[in-house]
Amino acid sequence: MGEGKARIAVLISGGGTNLQALIDAEKSGILHSGKIVCVISSSPSAYGLTRAENAGIPAFVAEKKALGSQEAFEKAIVSRLTECGAELIVLAGFMSILSADFTARYRDRIINVHPSLIPSFCGKGYYGLKVHEAALAYGVKVTGATVHFVNEIPDGGKIIMQKAVYIDGGDTPESLQKKVMREAEWVILPLSAEKISQEIMKGCWKT
Repeated sequence: MGEGKARIAVLISGGGTNLQALIDAEKSGILHSGKIVCVISSSPSAYGLTRAENAGIPAFVAEKKALGSQEAFEKAIVSRLTECGAELIVLAGFMSILSADFTARYRDRIINVHPSLIPSFCGKGYYGLKVHEAALAYGVKVTGATVHFVNEIPDGGKIIMQKAVYIDGGDTPESLQKKVMREAEWVILPLSAEKISQEIMKGCWKT
């Protein structure tokens, strides 16, 4: 299980398309320095759990509503991360905000993909379709995706990788969301996971 490779935990909340991009990247060899060792979902109905099962990856649910508090929610996640020996945590469509205590515990160990070119259309309130609605409303001609480290500030951590996507005149929030996923998110998230995994294996990891 991950011997000779960085151990990756992926946190999800929904369909798991970014998780699938990571799974596919591991199979194809793009992600060769890291191995996905567990998937944790904040929703018991997330299709990403099925994707994990299909790939033979242990998957778990930590639902804040069922657990009753943010503290219990994060404690459950920490327990699973410890069990699977996670060295890198990838937020792949994970819709729950993590506390400052949690991000400090795993400082420079958590990465997230955001569907815009940070610092544009990011921070509190900018998630999912809202990001693409804002980009179209503002009239920007170029958007994209960003992979960044996670800290206590929403979308405020150091940028690891970005990729631009051009907006067409006929784009809707829905079509733009799909385009950004296909052309940017699914490309740079696996590449970023590989980059950080390489650093872990070389002993360049910050603790």
